[in-house]
Amino acid sequence: MKVYSLLSKVVGCAILVLASTLALAQEEVRIFNTVKLKLANGEPVVGGTVSSAEPDTYCAMANSGFDFMWIEMQHSALTYSQAAEMIWACRDAPAIPFIRIPAATEGDIQKATDIGALGIIVPMVDAIEEIETAITYAKYPPIGKRSLGGGQHFGIWGRDYREAANDNIMIVAMIEQPEGVDIIEQVANTDGVDVVFVASSDLSSFTGLRQGDPDYEALVTRVRDTTSAAGKYVGGPMSWLESREGQGYSFFQGPGASALIRVGTSVTLETADPCRFLPSGATPVAGEDACP
Repeated sequence: MKVYSLLSKVVGCAILVLASTLALAQEEVRIFNTVKLKLANGEPVVGGTVSSAEPDTYCAMANSGFDFMWIEMQHSALTYSQAAEMIWACRDAPAIPFIRIPAATEGDIQKATDIGALGIIVPMVDAIEEIETAITYAKYPPIGKRSLGGGQHFGIWGRDYREAANDNIMIVAMIEQPEGVDIIEQVANTDGVDVVFVASSDLSSFTGLRQGDPDYEALVTRVRDTTSAAGKYVGGPMSWLESREGQGYSFFQGPGASALIRVGTSVTLETADPCRFLPSGATPVAGEDACP
């Protein structure tokens, strides 16, 4: 009886030690994906879109206030070498690199993560296998089957990258077709999915419905409500940041470099106009012509 009692105490202590060790290990995982932290704090995040291979442009955008960079590799001629160069050039920028991969393949996913992306955006999700593949190859064992390999991810995110990667890499599932809406319950409730993104333009293109149409809005509402109920974040275009504010959206795709250059040029020229804030007939500087 004494032996049994002693054995029970030893086993009990061992279990407590193991539980404490596991809890401590979990607490020590470093979260360096600031997008994940902001979303968890209830803050909206916005990403600037880049689709051309100019490190200077990427760095200007990555340091301008965006929360993440949406590196567009589905609808661009960007290569992984070019994307890697941009990410490395601004490895200390506050904007976190996310890549919209061309398709959910093992090669695309592992290349994207190896060059330092902390977000994998999966386009055209219309089969649950696509998002499952993305999770499998974006995550290391025991969760997934991502191989260790090489790459610049260690140089960007630190020597503890292998231990922390699974907790930092985010998976974004894009719903662009009615077939994607049909499986939204499966997608949103899949472990490993962080964000479900409503691709408004493509959803309109595939359905022939415009925003505001009751049938279109029913599709969007189903995606949003199902995703929110699953405890995941809902994404959409930046134009929805204000128009659908308070409706459950928190992850937004912002404009591309060309649009930002146009806006920046316009603002610069307007600012340079000395009559911009003066009434007609006023003189900006004594001796100069009056404002029209």
